[in-house]
Amino acid sequence: MTTVAVLAELPDDAPLADHESLSAEDATALYRASLLDVCDTVEHGEADLLVNYPESERDSNAELQSLLDDELSEPGSVRYEVQVGESYAGRVGNALTHLLESEGERTVGVVEPTAPLLRREHIGTIAMKLRSDDVVLGPTTNGGLYFAGFTDPVDFTDSYAAPAVETMTQRAVDAGLSVAYLPVLPCLDAPAGLAAAVSLIRARKAAEKIVPSRTTRCVEELGLTVEDGQVVSTRSDNS
Repeated sequence: MTTVAVLAELPDDAPLADHESLSAEDATALYRASLLDVCDTVEHGEADLLVNYPESERDSNAELQSLLDDELSEPGSVRYEVQVGESYAGRVGNALTHLLESEGERTVGVVEPTAPLLRREHIGTIAMKLRSDDVVLGPTTNGGLYFAGFTDPVDFTDSYAAPAVETMTQRAVDAGLSVAYLPVLPCLDAPAGLAAAVSLIRARKAAEKIVPSRTTRCVEELGLTVEDGQVVSTRSDNS
């Protein structure tokens, strides 16, 4: 079974706070909802869930575990480990290399907690693709990565340099590894990605298709919609 790591931030420290279209409170709520949806998807997608939490003066482990314990069906199966590394690429590399080389895992991956449109069938596709390819990448709408999975490590130094999908592909090719790709999905941590995600969630909900339940509820409660390519809130207190 593939081990999938989520590099999670505490919701009130999340990068969504940088969005001009969201208040800090709304950004925290949206990140929290997305994190829970992503972890729930991994848990139910026949993968082992590993939550990597940041070192902090606060007890990040306890805060994240308390949050997830109330939402996941099998909270006791979730592993928690502290992030190690100064950069995002370093933290990803350290986590995945440790799993592959020290723990003997055959297939590992990392998923962004800001990719709520990730679905269970995507997790199943990852497992299948890693049987025939060495690296599986999930591109975002702006050329980033919402997922990266491996059977062997690559040189992770600066491997998320933009555009990350090209950079990580080249690292895999340089290591003599084959690469496969997942469908393109938006992430909430970039303005264009947030707009795309909100539009897709609203469209899929209207068409009665599968949507990430917590993120969809949060989008509705915050009154988020897209106008002229920008996310706005229709709530009177955010107008």
